[in-house]
Amino acid sequence: MAEIINLNRVRKARARDEARADAEANRARHGRTRAEREAAGKARDTAARHLDGHRRELDDD
Repeated sequence: MAEIINLNRVRKARARDEARADAEANRARHGRTRAEREAAGKARDTAARHLDGHRRELDDD
């Protein structure tokens, strides 16, 4: 005997999967938010200044 399938449930599950795939493609296409990019840039600048502050100067004598 065949298994009974609820077609509404299958249709909705397929729509959810398609929406999830579209959302993933949009996230990959558009990347991070402006705030995230700016925060990463500030963190990178702070780390560079911190590293430069601890750098030792070498004499060429």
